Amino acid sequence: MKEQLVAGMGALPGASLQKACRLLVIFCALHLLVTMVYYMAGRDLNIFQYFTENQQSQHDWKNASTTPAAELLACPETSPLLVGPLNVEFSKPVDLEETKKENPAVRDGGRHTPKDCRALQKVALIIPFRHRDEHLKYWLYYLHPILQRQQLDYGVYVINQQDGEETFNRAKLLNVGFAEALKDYDYDCFVFSDVDLIPMDDRNIYKCYSQPRHLSVSMDKFGFRLPYNQYFGGVSALSKEQFQKINGFPNNYWGWGGEDDDIYNRITSRGMSLSRPDAIIGKCRMIHHNRDVKNEPNPQRFDRIAHTKETMNSDGLNSLSYEVVKTEKKPLYTIITVNIGLPKR
Repeated sequence: MKEQLVAGMGALPGASLQKACRLLVIFCALHLLVTMVYYMAGRDLNIFQYFTENQQSQHDWKNASTTPAAELLACPETSPLLVGPLNVEFSKPVDLEETKKENPAVRDGGRHTPKDCRALQKVALIIPFRHRDEHLKYWLYYLHPILQRQQLDYGVYVINQQDGEETFNRAKLLNVGFAEALKDYDYDCFVFSDVDLIPMDDRNIYKCYSQPRHLSVSMDKFGFRLPYNQYFGGVSALSKEQFQKINGFPNNYWGWGGEDDDIYNRITSRGMSLSRPDAIIGKCRMIHHNRDVKNEPNPQRFDRIAHTKETMNSDGLNSLSYEVVKTEKKPLYTIITVNIGLPKR
C-alpha cells in the first residue's frame, strides 16, 4: 500500500508537465490564428470576393493580360509597335467576319485595351453615319490594327441618323456620340472622324494633346495640302475638358458645310489654338463617292459662322436633345441609332 502511494505521488509531476505542454501548444496555435486573422482583416482581403472577381475578370478580359491594369506599367509615349507609312487602297471588298478574325483582341462593341501596358488615354472614336456601310467596312479594316499598334484604350461608336430621308446633321451626331460614349466608359479623349477618311501613317496618333488636334492634315482630295489654315474638317481630337469648354459642337448646321469653321471659331474664342502633325505624317486618303442625298450645301452656313461667338453659349451640349432608338454592340463597333429631330422650317 505504501509502495503504491509513493508510486502514485511520483507520477504526478510528469502528468502536470504533459498537461502544461498541451496548454502551451494550444495557446500558441490560438495566438497564431488570431494574428493571421488580424493581418488579413487589416489588408481588407476577402478571399471569396477575390476568387469571384478573378473568375469574372477572366471571363470579360480573356484576350487581355492576366495582370491587373493598376499593376501594369504605363505605355510609352511613343509606341514601339508603329510601322510608319501605310499602303491604303480601296479596290478589294472588305469582309467584316475576316476583319474580326484578324483582330481577336477587339471585344464586342469595338473595345480594346492594351494587354502589356496601361494606356495613357481612354479614347472614344465617334463616327457620324448614314448609308455608308461599305465605307465603314474599310474604316474598321484599316483603323483597328492602327489603333491597337498605337496602344490606345479605345472604343468605336457609330452614330447613325435614323431618318435617312431628312437633312443630315454631322455636328449634332458628334455631340450625341460624345454624350453616349461617356455613359459607356470613362473616356478622357474624343476623336471625331468622318467614315470615309483613312490615315496613311500610324504615327498620326489618334489621341488628344494640350490643344485641340486636327489629324487629317493633308488629304488626297486636296492634293495632300491643307486647303486653308483654319480648316478643322475630317478628323479631329479634343479632350473631354476641351470639348466641354467650347460647349461641344453646334446643333443647328443642317446639310453640308460650315460646322467645321464654327468649331474653329469656338476653339479660338476660348483662347485655344489648333495643333497638327506635319504634312507627311498627317496624310490620309478619302474613299471617293458622290454627295449624299439630303446633304446638300447649307445655305445658312456663312451667316451662322459669322455669329459663332453670340450663339455658342446657347447652342451645343447644353441644348442637345435627341432620342436613342437602338444601341447594338457589334463585334467591331457600337452602333447607336438616334432620332435627332428636324431642321426648323
